[in-house]
Amino acid sequence: MPKLELTSQQRSALRAAAHPLHPVVLIGDRGLTAAVLEEIDRTLAAHELIKIRVAGAERAERDAMLAEICETLSCAAVHHLGKTLIIYRPDPLAQQAAQAAENATRAVRRKSEPYVPKKQAAQPRAARPAAPRPDRDGPKDRAAPDTGRKARPADGRGSAAKPARGNRADAGGHGIPRRNSGGSALSLRAGARRGRASRG
Repeated sequence: MPKLELTSQQRSALRAAAHPLHPVVLIGDRGLTAAVLEEIDRTLAAHELIKIRVAGAERAERDAMLAEICETLSCAAVHHLGKTLIIYRPDPLAQQAAQAAENATRAVRRKSEPYVPKKQAAQPRAARPAAPRPDRDGPKDRAAPDTGRKARPADGRGSAAKPARGNRADAGGHGIPRRNSGGSALSLRAGARRGRASRG
């Protein structure tokens, strides 16, 4: 099996993560046997990052053991400190589960659906305003869209009960006089007063 390679940043992060761990596999005087390799394989499947304690071997022998473990079990050597070996092998099922959990929180949108901002998407679907659809033939004159609001009855509380000021025809229906012939709003009011005085 191929040996797993790590970058220096990954190795540094794994070394920091392995700091509080205790050795879970002990290699005794018999050295690296098939039973020991099976135990290391089981432990790597359960924990991904483990420490191994090697007893009674020289540095060169420990290096050879570490290389053999990494080649046989397809794992990466993180660190070799004294008689302690730190090795790592990622669990593909755990990585897939973490990726699926990360993707589960993402909003999935089809290409045909219009983009909806987060705040609007958090609202119930009935409360959302309808998204405008692009015109294929170009812009056309349309009637004002129906917003679903009911018109207020003129029961004395609405704007229909207020007395009209000035000439509504000149105001454009909103109560603000138009400046057709220049001058300020005060001069328009004064002109309206003069017109009333001359009529009466």
